[in-house]
Amino acid sequence: MSNTEGLYGILMVLLAVMVVILIALVIAYFVIKIKSSSKEKKQKKTVTSKDKTNKKTTPTSGANAYNKQSIFDFMEFDAIEDSMIVQKNWKKYIMVTECQGVNFDLMSQIEKVGVEEGFQQFLNTLRYPVQIYIQTRTVNLESSIADYKRRVREIETQYNKNQYEYNLMVQSGTYKKEDINKALYDLTKQRNLYEYARDLVENTERMSLNKNILNKKYYLVLSYMPEEASSETYGKEELRNMAFSELYTRSQALIRTLSACSVSGRIVNTKELIELLYVAYNRDDSEIYGLDKALKAEYDDIYTTAPDVYEKKIKILDERIRDEAINKANSAMDKIKTKSKAQQIAEEKEQQMDELIDQMAQMLLEENKQLVGTELAEQAIEEIKKEENNGKGGEIDESKKTTNRGSKKTI
Repeated sequence: MSNTEGLYGILMVLLAVMVVILIALVIAYFVIKIKSSSKEKKQKKTVTSKDKTNKKTTPTSGANAYNKQSIFDFMEFDAIEDSMIVQKNWKKYIMVTECQGVNFDLMSQIEKVGVEEGFQQFLNTLRYPVQIYIQTRTVNLESSIADYKRRVREIETQYNKNQYEYNLMVQSGTYKKEDINKALYDLTKQRNLYEYARDLVENTERMSLNKNILNKKYYLVLSYMPEEASSETYGKEELRNMAFSELYTRSQALIRTLSACSVSGRIVNTKELIELLYVAYNRDDSEIYGLDKALKAEYDDIYTTAPDVYEKKIKILDERIRDEAINKANSAMDKIKTKSKAQQIAEEKEQQMDELIDQMAQMLLEENKQLVGTELAEQAIEEIKKEENNGKGGEIDESKKTTNRGSKKTI
């Protein structure tokens, strides 16, 4: 009995401990639930307050209305000035260096080793973070083609002037043969230059129609935060000057170390930074509407102009419907034109049927003179001509026409 009583006591103690643990867990669960519900209420209050402030700032012109503040929040930069991109409320500054790559595969073995050693030296000299950014752009040959055309016009005017002078020399007859030959040689050379330049412009224009001509640009991105360098507080102008001097020094050091591996570099200016960001934010429209046209149109702010996917699809479908409708209309017009042409030929033959019959009858008599007899054939031809003249004069009736046609058929 003593053993059973001891076991029973142990079980009762364990049961009491488990009950206490269960009660503690239930209390902890309710406490956590109460805290989470209070946090959710606070978050809802903050969200509603933000919505109210956004409603005050955003215009009430529909779902697609965007305000200036939301655009700048999306772009994540404050300004572009002094060849720098300013971020985080004028606390972070970025400078970009453009690098021109080398064709490593075309180098000799000694040159490859030199490039590798120079790149190793470049990596060993880095004391600050560097980002490598590669941007692929479609080659825009519009400005080059306009420059080529201007030069071709100059060559053409010079060629016309030389040709006029050469013609005057030949017509005057006062120049020696050697001078004329020299002028002809210069004129031929000028003509060959003009033809070559014209063919070059045509080929360049044809090549510009191909949208698959791509160009890769390589950039090194350096960032700097002046407040991290020292604990003192500075004004906006002082921070900008400090950032520019530090980033310029770092960029020049990078350019010098990269030159050891045959890679040239230069600091990107403010306009090129704007173009870099414009292409990054407008991948499709930058190929059609470049930065120069945007600046000429007096766009003060850079913003994304990429349309919705379904809007693009609707535009493509509209173009396809228009093209197919034009093709269908053209094919229908071609069928009508061919039909009317054949109809016109049939009507002309129907109007000239009597004349054609008389001409063929005379031709048959001429070909069969030996079989029919020369005199008889000539008399029949004369008879046909008389009937033809009488028919034109209106002195023959329909009964005579039918009998004459019958006699012609028997012959």
